[in-house]
Amino acid sequence: KATVSVLNCREPPRHLTMLPTSLRRRAFAAAQRRAFSEGGDATMRVPPCQMDTLLDIGSRSVFNEDHDMFRDAVRGWMRSELQPNHKKYEAQGHIDRDVWKKLGDQGFLGVAIPAEMGGVGATFKEEAIVLEEQSYAHCHAPAIMVHSTICMPYFAHYGTEEQRAKYIPQMTSGDMVAAIAMTEPDAGSDLQGIRCKAVKDGDDYIINGSKVFITNGILADVVIVVAITDPEAKSKAHGISLFVVEDGAAGFKKGRNLNKLGLKGHDTAELFFDDVRVHKSAMLGAENKGFYQLMTELPQERLALGVQSMAACEWMFEETRNYIIQRKAFGKTLANLQTIQHAMAELKTQLAVTRAFIDQCIDLHSVGKLDNSTASMAKYWATDLENKVAAQCLQLHGGWGYMMETPIARSYADARVQTIYGGANEIMKELIARPIIKPPQ
Repeated sequence: KATVSVLNCREPPRHLTMLPTSLRRRAFAAAQRRAFSEGGDATMRVPPCQMDTLLDIGSRSVFNEDHDMFRDAVRGWMRSELQPNHKKYEAQGHIDRDVWKKLGDQGFLGVAIPAEMGGVGATFKEEAIVLEEQSYAHCHAPAIMVHSTICMPYFAHYGTEEQRAKYIPQMTSGDMVAAIAMTEPDAGSDLQGIRCKAVKDGDDYIINGSKVFITNGILADVVIVVAITDPEAKSKAHGISLFVVEDGAAGFKKGRNLNKLGLKGHDTAELFFDDVRVHKSAMLGAENKGFYQLMTELPQERLALGVQSMAACEWMFEETRNYIIQRKAFGKTLANLQTIQHAMAELKTQLAVTRAFIDQCIDLHSVGKLDNSTASMAKYWATDLENKVAAQCLQLHGGWGYMMETPIARSYADARVQTIYGGANEIMKELIARPIIKPPQ
């Protein structure tokens, strides 16, 4: 579980140097193993790939014992309260409204938002634990990431004192559900292609346009709307602003709950704005600075997608491991077939490597050093891997994997959108490539 100073040595301790080379190497390796088993300077933990299962609590150097206690509480609630009702939420196309309030009561919303603003006052690491444990419970709904990890930071970072006081405490308690309306019928990953406009009229703005694929759209009480405020700007990036629109505003209508391939428990809506009048105090951040605010916040969104995808991969691996140990074919269990063993070995290796990178990104983001390019790598790689793992795990389930009552089939369907939203992975590659081709300074 931990390491001692011997692990920080580039060479074996002096008392081992008197031994022959082969014995010295074996003795040094044994000292390393003892260091992990006996404890010491608790600066390093074993990775999940060295635990009994990839979901075991107590691994990963990015976390500590306090995090473990929080994870244990989140895990217990997700599995006892959310998991038993999740199939019902998928069938009805949305969660029950009171689930948001229950999450707030547990302190699982607004986790990384400062307490003085009305949030819980923890860090992104605790936020990541909530997202991971939701995936480990095999529950994609509700869209906690959209509400807490994506929407709430806009209020914390760009909101006025009045906006923070009004919205953040209610979002943290679950009394208000948040959504962000970026995507339009003709503008997805290209945010500069939006057409929704907000025209100034005295002290008000009049918003016209439509949005689509808006997660939390049906149950949302407050929506962050991305709109053009200066159509004459030298580029659209210089003429975009963000507005806060509340449910019930005149001219604001919610469309149908969209029927998706996966993530059936998410309420995903079309939103329509027909002469929606909002006061200038509803602007979130500075006028015509919305695009830059979006670009500043997107790295956390993309890392969060990577965090959830990585956790989904680990859950699928353990679900498939349990299946192959029990399922029999050719007179033995699937786990006894070498081809199955090799497939699982490949999967575990891929997960171990990606887990190390995602945890590195969590560490970087926790100290404000995660850049846009690296966050894009996390999103691209982990979501792409989730689709590959889902396909391989479904294959290992055979015909039963194709049946929707089998959890792995739902995971396969849920995984598909991960490479699309939050910026398509093709866009992620563009963002990753920019600093590569930029001449060194």
